[in-house]
Amino acid sequence: MLEKQRQQLILDILDEQQFASVRFLSPQLGASEATIRRDITKMAASGQLKKIRGGAEVIAGNAGQPQRPHLKGSVFLADKEMHVGNKRLIAKKAVELCEDGEAIIINGGSSTFMMGEFLSDRQMNILTNSFVLAQYLSENSSNQITLPGGEIYRKQEIILSSFENDTIQHYHGSKMFMSTPGISDAGVMESDPLLIRAEQKLRKQADKLIVLADSSKLGKRSNFIFCPLSDVDVLITDSNADPDLVRLFESQGIDVIIVAAVIDEQDTAIDSAV
Repeated sequence: MLEKQRQQLILDILDEQQFASVRFLSPQLGASEATIRRDITKMAASGQLKKIRGGAEVIAGNAGQPQRPHLKGSVFLADKEMHVGNKRLIAKKAVELCEDGEAIIINGGSSTFMMGEFLSDRQMNILTNSFVLAQYLSENSSNQITLPGGEIYRKQEIILSSFENDTIQHYHGSKMFMSTPGISDAGVMESDPLLIRAEQKLRKQADKLIVLADSSKLGKRSNFIFCPLSDVDVLITDSNADPDLVRLFESQGIDVIIVAAVIDEQDTAIDSAV
């Protein structure tokens, strides 16, 4: 992650919760605590935030200003550095399920973003709310790309519309490919009610739901459920998956596709101090 991106995300997090510790920001941004401290020192010197013991807070006088809308959930730029090898293989398998000329829907997320590499030489119609995926495909492929209208949420790198009538209702896809923070016996998880609302609009426009979830996501729960397991058609994961969970998903009628896990896959984000 570039320094400028990391520092903007620090401001976004402070705008959301007014205060953040170095210990909290480090895993959120996939950077070392030393890197975060340097960012805070530099930003404090330029008057962007107030440096306090152990972290940073918004500058007095700015705390009462109207906040920009935020979504709960992890930071995309840090997420995409986690379990990279396995996510890439899962994304490759997902694209292998597609045919040229097909219309598909892809939600925003680190696993689905990696589909971009393998979609580069395809000829498809793609609706996505991930503006980073849309940008990548517009620069590296001749696929037809459609974006919904709405606001950009930098933390998740997605576009969400607050309106019922937008591009989505006029699009139909044979498949929807979805990243998720977790999938368990309770269903497919999501981190924010606004995300659920937006993704349910996407789901209504697709015939099949295909979930991309590396083995670290299996069995995980959150406060919000996007859909029950009965709504999932296909789950693509890696061979580190718990066999008991795989059997559970299969017992719910889900076609579980397992890719060979990368050996020595790192479990932590790569610190970029650029």
